[in-house]
Amino acid sequence: MGKIIIDGKSLTIEKVVKIARCNEEVVISEEAYERVIESRKIVDDIVENDRVKYGITTGFGKFSDVTITQEDCKTLQRNLIISHACGFGEPFSIDETRGIMLLRINNLVKGYSGIRVETLNTLLEMLNKGVTPIIPQKGSLGASGDLAPLAHMVLPMIGEGEAIFNGERMTGQKAMELAGISTIELTAKEGLALINGTQVMTSVGVLALYDSKILLETADITSALTLEALRGIRDAFNPAIHEIRPHQGQINTAENILKLVEGSTLITSQGELRVQDAYTLRCIPQVHGASKDAYRYVREKVEIEINSVTDNPIITRDGEVYSGGNFHGQPMAIIFDFLGIAMSEIGNISERRLERLINYQLNDLPAFLVKKGGLNSGYMITQYAAAALVSENKVLAHPASVDSIPSSANQEDHVSMGTIAARKARDIINNTYRVLATEIMAACQAIDFREGFKLGKATQAAYNEVRKEVKFIEEDIVMYKDLDLCTELLRSEKINNAVNEIIKINI
Repeated sequence: MGKIIIDGKSLTIEKVVKIARCNEEVVISEEAYERVIESRKIVDDIVENDRVKYGITTGFGKFSDVTITQEDCKTLQRNLIISHACGFGEPFSIDETRGIMLLRINNLVKGYSGIRVETLNTLLEMLNKGVTPIIPQKGSLGASGDLAPLAHMVLPMIGEGEAIFNGERMTGQKAMELAGISTIELTAKEGLALINGTQVMTSVGVLALYDSKILLETADITSALTLEALRGIRDAFNPAIHEIRPHQGQINTAENILKLVEGSTLITSQGELRVQDAYTLRCIPQVHGASKDAYRYVREKVEIEINSVTDNPIITRDGEVYSGGNFHGQPMAIIFDFLGIAMSEIGNISERRLERLINYQLNDLPAFLVKKGGLNSGYMITQYAAAALVSENKVLAHPASVDSIPSSANQEDHVSMGTIAARKARDIINNTYRVLATEIMAACQAIDFREGFKLGKATQAAYNEVRKEVKFIEEDIVMYKDLDLCTELLRSEKINNAVNEIIKINI
């Protein structure tokens, strides 16, 4: 296992995934430590000289006009954490929580937060030694930072709250003791430095974005198999069509489909069996392509955010302290709403292709893709379940970012709801994985009814991976088990990797 150096400016989405999901060790660069030390000197000077600066020697939010004495600074920071830790609901997953911790560290090492090295190292040790705070998913407005969930992240650092260590849920104090990490007493500015930022929404969104890339590749592979199963027409993917409407995602998708089905005898030409296909086949480049274009836009904004400062107040290199609004999650709220909408459409068109596969009125295959129909129901109810997920996605795709509720006695009178947007995008993506898994299983089932034909070289590789996990269904089985296997297969990237050994799928 390698080490990843964190310096506040070179973190990538792929590095976040390696640390959050693969437990890569994190090391802070020497240059970053120097910035942290210099920033802390400014905070110490403010406190020692009784200068009035928001969040350092004042209260928070509407209490910003209340001055805090040197003697009360530590009490202020502890009170901030314990009072703000009022989240609700199921906790974030371990990888999401690790991502939250990592992104907060990367924010702090930029040197605009005024935190002590000892406090920073405590959070770093927790990440590297596997102390994962229990952070409830609900309770953030997505402005003034992800205050409530980040406060839960800090609780074990001060010997409070709960955490998971070695797979067991326990008190934060016990987890820190077992991991050999000393708890700390927060001093001036540190509580605010730890909880004022967009790291919760961004962590959830980063991991969802990474998963969406896999999903987009899988959607092209799955739709190519469906196209072959239904003996679809290749002409709709001719470059001549897409060059004159040159959206990059559309061009890439059309190119992917042609490469995937190359060598197939199932695929047809215009007029061979019919003149044109239904939209869910013919318009794959336009629909998938639009979602890919959205993905690239979201990725660009996320890459900026994970290396940005989202504190308030900001402590500049020249010793000034500025109150601003970098904690406001609107830049992330809108893009994660966008991501959710884009991925919802991938599920939407996939479910309609599934219907074309199993509905004997729309094809020349056995009803519901099963022998002895009537005695067996085959894939009949898989479409029901997929339709339920697609409809749920439509509800989830309603933008969170269009809502706002004033808080802190109307001082904080516009908020982003960005964390809700990120959670919804994640849930949409999870649902869409299941819809695509259902489609690819049905496509392979349909292909097995087509005797005497040959798949494309790349789609054959995808088919082979599916058949390693799930077999042709001769008669009714307990269906969810195979669907579960296929869903995990899609998430594992085994299908994508097998295909990418033969052709390159472009997003």
